Amino acid sequence: MNTLYNKYFRRSTFFMFLFAAMGMLAVTVSCDKELEQFPSNAFAKDNFWTSESNANIALTGAYRGAVEYGTQVVPSDWWTYCGIVFMEFATDNAYDRRGDNSTQNRLTNGTLLPNNNVVKGYWEGSYQRIAICNDFLENIENVEMDQAKIDRMKAEVSFLRATQYFYLSQFWGSAPLVTATLTPDEANNVDKASKAELVAFVDSELKAAITALPAFGELSASEAGRASKQAALAFLGRLYLGENNFAEASAVYKQIINMGDNIIDPDYQSLFIPSNENSSENIFSSQYFGGQAGNSLPQHAYPAVASGWHIVNPQGSLADAYGFDDGTPLSYDDPRFDYDDMGANRDPRFRYNFIWDGATFSGRTYDCHPDHTESVDQLTYSKQATRTGYGLRKFFDESFSGNLRTDYGGNIPIIRYAEVLLSYLEAELEAGNTITQQLLDETINAVRGRASVGLPAITETDPATLRPILRNERRIELALEGQRLWDIFRWGIGDEVLVGDFWGAPFPNSTLYPTTSKKIDAQSRWYVTTKNFREGIDDVWPIPESEVNVNPKLGN
Repeated sequence: MNTLYNKYFRRSTFFMFLFAAMGMLAVTVSCDKELEQFPSNAFAKDNFWTSESNANIALTGAYRGAVEYGTQVVPSDWWTYCGIVFMEFATDNAYDRRGDNSTQNRLTNGTLLPNNNVVKGYWEGSYQRIAICNDFLENIENVEMDQAKIDRMKAEVSFLRATQYFYLSQFWGSAPLVTATLTPDEANNVDKASKAELVAFVDSELKAAITALPAFGELSASEAGRASKQAALAFLGRLYLGENNFAEASAVYKQIINMGDNIIDPDYQSLFIPSNENSSENIFSSQYFGGQAGNSLPQHAYPAVASGWHIVNPQGSLADAYGFDDGTPLSYDDPRFDYDDMGANRDPRFRYNFIWDGATFSGRTYDCHPDHTESVDQLTYSKQATRTGYGLRKFFDESFSGNLRTDYGGNIPIIRYAEVLLSYLEAELEAGNTITQQLLDETINAVRGRASVGLPAITETDPATLRPILRNERRIELALEGQRLWDIFRWGIGDEVLVGDFWGAPFPNSTLYPTTSKKIDAQSRWYVTTKNFREGIDDVWPIPESEVNVNPKLGN
């Protein structure tokens, strides 16, 4: 496990630039497959921990972790656009245009193997960030600077390290628990910790970080992107939800609510574009800066008509989860459903999140009709275009006109206050507490009732009836934000929602549909794929084969 002993300096070439939104220096280092433990350059360990400015460089290295900028299809980190958005390819929310052999798709289609490079990417990304954090925590006390600053930095880095062990506990269960820099021999002979041990460590680390981190409301504008008490509490709440500790989860989420620093922003769509990405609804986000550390998701997800690669394709089951604008479920037989304008009369979030045949995107008409052979976005199985009849609008400022790979600076949320409210309601429900109308109004109705969405209030208080309503609300509110697979795993519904045929948009008047769709549907929906999720196998990821080959104990 090379990443366990790697310092955050890789080889000797690197440069710094100012991250304006964070108000901190960031360091970009060159990549080399052979990672050095003691790089011989001016920033070697003995010379580095000598100043506050260098401590800030190291702190920013911990925030960056294994994040790489530019286009990528295999995640280097949980918090890259690839690590967040492309995770949805493994769910019933989205499909990868590259096809069934996409390694994200293989996570849940019954063909997951230990050599899966997506699993390897998340694993290595976690341990690279852990190595960076361990090095920081071992050395920061050597810097002559104000102790209060040191204590805050230590809390931030402890939080960052804890989030990685949260992911490891939730997706692998057992994994090595490493809290100090190791030699190569030590790294290659580590033992696995049990899931219970990982969970206990995350619990302890997050609680300690919470006491020392500033509240969200105490962060200055120049500190946007840095961790807060609320960010640590939200991850602690996730941990408790994942472990079915619902009473504890409820108490943690209630703390965030009572602090009063965060809001449900009235403008849903703007939360995901640069103009409002620092809304107090966005508690913690992956930071991007156009031209310096750009977000390449536009290149990957824009439709072909806008010069994109259209790799992100929302599934029909997700699209259909958005009901009508009066809160009633979608039905193709309802006269309000318009095949020629599938965004009409719908939950407004459908229009904010997706594009569909005939929709306007970035001033252009999106034409994906299967009969329109002259369109670059025609729905087929061969063009670099949609595979479902839907495209992605969420995360994009449609007025953007720069280079799709390098110039877009839009952040991607990791934790939103909407998640906090929905999770609080879930924790209360699953803990067996009484569901009142006041509780509904403070949680799910606050989310779906924001000014730009305006759906009617939920009044159902029966737990069994409310549960599917709440789960659907969580799915459509947090769509494409990387939460769905974890939700499927922890709810134990993979054998329900990730098995069988998946369909895209309906095209009942298409003349080519009967001869071009690989399977025919009574509702004339385009066939997308078939999944065969294996309960008890695909919901616990294998440790990467390359790691087990080096250290066979990891395979035990």
